[in-house]
Amino acid sequence: MKKLLLSLMCLCTLGSQADEGMWTLYNLPKAVYEQMQAEGYQLPYDQLYHADDAIMKSVVNFSGYCSGVVVSPDGLVFTNHHCGFEAIRSHSTVEHDYMLNGFIANSYEEELPNEGMFVSFMVEQKDITDQLPEGFITQVVNQRYAYLDSLETAMNKEVRANDSTLRVEILPFYEGNRYYATTYRDFTDLRLVFAIPKSMGKFGGETDNWMWPRQTCDFSVFRIYADPKTNGPARYSKDNVPYHPQHWAQVSTQGYKEGDFSMTMGYPGSTSRYLSSYGISERYAQNAIRAQVRGVKQETMKRHMDKAEGVRIKYDSKYAQSSNYWKNSIGMNKCIDSIGLIKQKEQFEQQLRQWQDTTGYLKGQLDFNKMKELYDERIVLSKAIMLWSESFGRNDELTQRAMRVHGRMPTVGKGKREHIIFKDNKDEWDLDTDREILGTLLKNYREQVTDPKYLPEFYQTIDKKFDGDCQAYANYLYKKSALIKKGRVYPKKKSFLKDPGVQFGQQLTKLRNDFSEGMMKARNDINEQERMLCDAKLRMEQDQPHYSDANFTMRLSYGQVKEYNLGGKPSGWQTKAPSIVAKMKRGSSIEDYKVEPEMLTLLGEAGQMPLCFLTTNDITGGNSGSPMFDGQNRLIGLAFDGNWDSLSSDIFFDSQLARCIGVDIRYVLFMMDKWGKADRLLKEINAK
Repeated sequence: MKKLLLSLMCLCTLGSQADEGMWTLYNLPKAVYEQMQAEGYQLPYDQLYHADDAIMKSVVNFSGYCSGVVVSPDGLVFTNHHCGFEAIRSHSTVEHDYMLNGFIANSYEEELPNEGMFVSFMVEQKDITDQLPEGFITQVVNQRYAYLDSLETAMNKEVRANDSTLRVEILPFYEGNRYYATTYRDFTDLRLVFAIPKSMGKFGGETDNWMWPRQTCDFSVFRIYADPKTNGPARYSKDNVPYHPQHWAQVSTQGYKEGDFSMTMGYPGSTSRYLSSYGISERYAQNAIRAQVRGVKQETMKRHMDKAEGVRIKYDSKYAQSSNYWKNSIGMNKCIDSIGLIKQKEQFEQQLRQWQDTTGYLKGQLDFNKMKELYDERIVLSKAIMLWSESFGRNDELTQRAMRVHGRMPTVGKGKREHIIFKDNKDEWDLDTDREILGTLLKNYREQVTDPKYLPEFYQTIDKKFDGDCQAYANYLYKKSALIKKGRVYPKKKSFLKDPGVQFGQQLTKLRNDFSEGMMKARNDINEQERMLCDAKLRMEQDQPHYSDANFTMRLSYGQVKEYNLGGKPSGWQTKAPSIVAKMKRGSSIEDYKVEPEMLTLLGEAGQMPLCFLTTNDITGGNSGSPMFDGQNRLIGLAFDGNWDSLSSDIFFDSQLARCIGVDIRYVLFMMDKWGKADRLLKEINAK
């Protein structure tokens, strides 16, 4: 048996590599810590999680979609520029365009509040699997969720009895084979302090997105505010004061060299590295659909943005969010093909079958033939759902409102006066732009649908009343629907169901519900097979440490400052000021390299200042803004991207090619100093 295990472990190309892993901190395996020491980590184990001044206490979940780090005793937070992008946009006007020109608060009073934004500190995490009822893990999804909801409620009640500022969240780990409870403290008064111009914060734009070499100065600065009496969380108030954290990260100007230790901590959003070959094939098909639909939408959006400055301000953030995973989907599929990932997974699964035949583990339960049949049955439906989601999910304003009135949108008033209020958000969208986006996506959806049963009923209206002209139908909806024309909608009035926008949303909702019913059984059966696949892998490789897939909980990743080699060509591991100056001089022909003249002068006088660097740290979406520490827990940079040649890393980590791209903290400080003249912030940060 031992010989078989050793043979399989040597053959397997999909096991954890030296620097691979998104590790939970409270139970970091000893073998992982020892490897960190071997690569250059110099502090005791407790300095990661357990000690009062452990470095994890400075790391935050930034507004539920990014990561950040506290860098001062007065609650300053560093994150990426693209993580703060929507906050910067929301405060921008044509007269005061903070996206275009940057923003600097010269006093506490000038720092700008941001509705809906927050930071969360992780307080504690623990494995509660053994506390769950016998047979819980194999229950159907709805039963598990119902029990977890009640357990989470009970745990929140218990923890809040001692500290009302805490909350508990229970999530599955290892594909649902384990369950962890994580305790957080949330601060909801988060204010914008400093942002550099978009030309620098997004330097390179889509031209350089996911690419190396990079020169993007991807950072922004916020501040946490707290209750003046308790130093604890509080809703926004002009009386709140800067938060004084228990611990903050020391910003370092000491630098690093190739081969030095590097560690990230943050909140990676989602990975699927235990996913079967069948699941990867499905993901490949979904990626192709996402890329196609977003490409069509972005062309329309960009055309309108280029015509008017006001439109650009409204859509900058939306365009960036869309294009980020448009390009990611293209790159992921390219990498899946180039490394033959599906074939690699199939070979691993064959090894697992042999091990299963020898040991009998999960025999009769984990069934690869059944898994293939389930995925084959689901693929047409899953592709249709992806097309629907990309075409009608969170795109134009009317479609969003039309879907919301058929959802759980709260009402106001009683009887016939019961109504729905849409807030005045005209500063977030443009009529002509959204109207054309809807018409374009309606036309594209029809062209991409392979089965007529996935066409909503309103396509009959488009054919009969508008001669098949999708744009004419979109124009009609925007002109006639009360969802756009009025601030109030009355669901109990007869006119409600006659409203063309309401009918449009109703038909979209019906198709979405049909999709949900069709997916439910297949999803449950497939998820159970995938859970057992993960379980079998963990058992077969039980002598190795394993990390769980990312699920937006805090993770540690370690590695080294290091270049990669592609086709015999070394990438280089660092960029310096002359490289950005060379790109800036190409700004007349490449829009993404265009900057203000002062930036060209500033960087031209910066000598050989470091800009960005590569490490072997393991990251994914959500890690944006993650602090990058050296072997003494000192902040040396902020993670902001991965490289194009390893965009399949969400499903397979290629240790030879996968790299984390970070902005050097010295570049950050340079821009705060030379461009921003932010002396009060630099003194507060006290870099050493």
